[in-house]
Amino acid sequence: MDANLSKQYFIAPSILSADFAELGNQVSAAETAGADWIHVDVMDGHFVPNLTFGPMIVEACRRVTQLPLDVHLMVQNPERIIEAFAKAGAVRLTVHIEASQHIHRTLQYIRQLGCTAGIALNPGTPALHVEPVLHMVDLVLAMTVNPGYGGQAFLPEVLPKITQLRRMLDDQNPDAVIQVDGGITAETAPLAAKAGANILVAGSSVFGKPDRKKAINEIREAIEH
Repeated sequence: MDANLSKQYFIAPSILSADFAELGNQVSAAETAGADWIHVDVMDGHFVPNLTFGPMIVEACRRVTQLPLDVHLMVQNPERIIEAFAKAGAVRLTVHIEASQHIHRTLQYIRQLGCTAGIALNPGTPALHVEPVLHMVDLVLAMTVNPGYGGQAFLPEVLPKITQLRRMLDDQNPDAVIQVDGGITAETAPLAAKAGANILVAGSSVFGKPDRKKAINEIREAIEH
């Protein structure tokens, strides 16, 4: 297990909801406000219907923060680009079970590059689809919206799957953590945490608020209480 994953809960603001004209300042502000990680949603316009960041954005974020850069690759055939993101400064790389034909090889490659390996699954993908690789990962990302756009509403029907994933990990790889991404607020974060999630990705509920410190604290306090 990554020693940096020993904490019970982490808040990872997603720069997808940041003001891109002020990205450096916004990332720095999130760190000052108490964020644990910075989450970077990479989309290719093929696997999901949107196009976002390349390695240069990760490199730019690396220059302005000491926080771990948690890169979520919502791209088809992610093995083509994971080395570029690792070199740019990503600490954690997560790929989708639906997007890679050779997922074992892809996860092995992430580890070889010195990054923490994660596997993600869309809301409609059953938990059993990732069972063959759970022993290989440090993190499982359960999407709580259909990926592609920020600001979507949390899908509560994913909660039983999070609990199922936690049970599966407890059997195979108890040190691995569960991340949730999509519609996370002070209201929905406790539901995800109760189901078994450790890492809460929050976009508009942090970057969409004028007081980022207050926003992060509200989510953290809602989980812990």
